[in-house]
Amino acid sequence: MIRKLCIIGVGLIGGSVARRARGFCEEIVGIDADPENLSRAETLGVIDQGCASLERGVAAADFVLIATPVLAIEPLFRRLQPVWRPDCVYTDAGSTKGNVVEAARRVFGKVPPNFIPGHPIAGAERSGAEAADSGLFEGKRVILTPLPDSAPDALARVNGFWTHLGAKVEQMEVGHHDEVLAATSHLPHVLAFTLARMLGRKDEQAEIFRYAAGGFRDFTRIASSDPRMWLDICRANREPLLELLGEFEAALREVAGLIRSDDAERLYACFSEAKAAREKFLQLTENNHA
Repeated sequence: MIRKLCIIGVGLIGGSVARRARGFCEEIVGIDADPENLSRAETLGVIDQGCASLERGVAAADFVLIATPVLAIEPLFRRLQPVWRPDCVYTDAGSTKGNVVEAARRVFGKVPPNFIPGHPIAGAERSGAEAADSGLFEGKRVILTPLPDSAPDALARVNGFWTHLGAKVEQMEVGHHDEVLAATSHLPHVLAFTLARMLGRKDEQAEIFRYAAGGFRDFTRIASSDPRMWLDICRANREPLLELLGEFEAALREVAGLIRSDDAERLYACFSEAKAAREKFLQLTENNHA
């Protein structure tokens, strides 16, 4: 049982945590940079209390979740440093981990043993307290990236916290996490944003969007995500993402060359390989949820 859970950033992730955590938290306090969003979170019953002061909000908390955009975490660490307590467990929900770990080292000199970096692999295109969904983490993966100096009891508490929320918890090395997520999440978002922007700038965009079918809707769905959040993610995970974008550029040039030369056999083989990869992904996903 958590006596006082403090959530810094009451958006989709932080709000959804608050919704689901009610069964094992005596009190849930929210802190948010947007006063209107914080007020809505309190009015909607997402949190028990909104607090404008970071210092007052974390006072007496025994569990703190940082659910802000990733580039906001270092300034938060600086504000938390004077009131950081060894009897409290801290974790985050950022989509990148290398920059978070380095930020902790810059602020504290080393990563505090009671801070366990984490990342729930869950989300939606909506944002803000209104988007909070108590079932968001059910059956989803949460990746924790503990360090050699991480306190075993803190790690166990964070593991148990996410398990209580219905998630499947795994552990991964920090750098490997950022490489994997660059491929599976960050690159697809950049591609969706880019395609939606490209077509949206055409003079005939109204006609293009009128006749767009399910393929366009499916491919660009994630382009409705919060641009500010994804700006931070791209900046925080720049190198792995740039490497993958280079690979994607080469792959596009290869396909363009096959279309240009009307090489039907190789183009068919290319599409068939892609179809097989997609079906393997779906099979693995089904097996993991079985």
